[in-house]
Amino acid sequence: MEIQSDQSREISPQRKNGRGKIEIKRIENTTNRQVTFCKRRNGLLKKAYELSVLCDAEVALVVFSSRGRLYEYANNSVKATIERYKKASSDSSNNGSISEANTQYYQQEASKLRAQISNLQNHNKNMLGEALGALTLKDLRNLESKVEKGISRIRSKKNELLFAEIEYMQKRQEIDLHHNNQYLRARIAETERAQQQMNLMPGSSEQYELVQAPHEAFHARSGNYLQVNNLQQPTSTNNYPARHDQTSLHLV
Repeated sequence: MEIQSDQSREISPQRKNGRGKIEIKRIENTTNRQVTFCKRRNGLLKKAYELSVLCDAEVALVVFSSRGRLYEYANNSVKATIERYKKASSDSSNNGSISEANTQYYQQEASKLRAQISNLQNHNKNMLGEALGALTLKDLRNLESKVEKGISRIRSKKNELLFAEIEYMQKRQEIDLHHNNQYLRARIAETERAQQQMNLMPGSSEQYELVQAPHEAFHARSGNYLQVNNLQQPTSTNNYPARHDQTSLHLV
């Protein structure tokens, strides 16, 4: 443990110092300059790629070597990015003039909107019969025709709604009457079935009347028959024989 601590104490000053700073100037040695260019170029391309992916930025990188070779990277398109850069730079140079033009435009639009609002307010007052002093005879006639047309449209719409409501109420009344009729018919059928069951019960007075009625009809018929026989065979007090030419009496 003591040996390791000593070694760490010996190495730590070197770590603190680290790699020395490189003086930023042109490298005179051609070989060293080419090697440094390749290393720095690859690192720059890698950083551009990481920036475009991690930050969702539009990146375009263009590098020309000392020999004139082109190295480029773009996540979208180098040409499109350059056009965007030109547009942004021209817009930034004209920011002052654009802001002034926008201010004038918005002021004009605001004045137009104020005039429209005042006209609409005056028109609404005129429709209500107010602020009519500034109107001419022609304006008053036009206003009168507009009011009459509006009233006619309102009345037609009101009548349409009234007719629709009346039709709805009639249909609803018909449906209610139909349901009531069905209910009454069902009650009448129930009462008729109950009456029939009462008539079929033994010992009821109505059944007795139904049984008694045929007997009474039979007795009535037999009595009429006896009376007819009595009329057909009259008794003679003088015990004379009856004439054969005498017509017999028949009931019709």
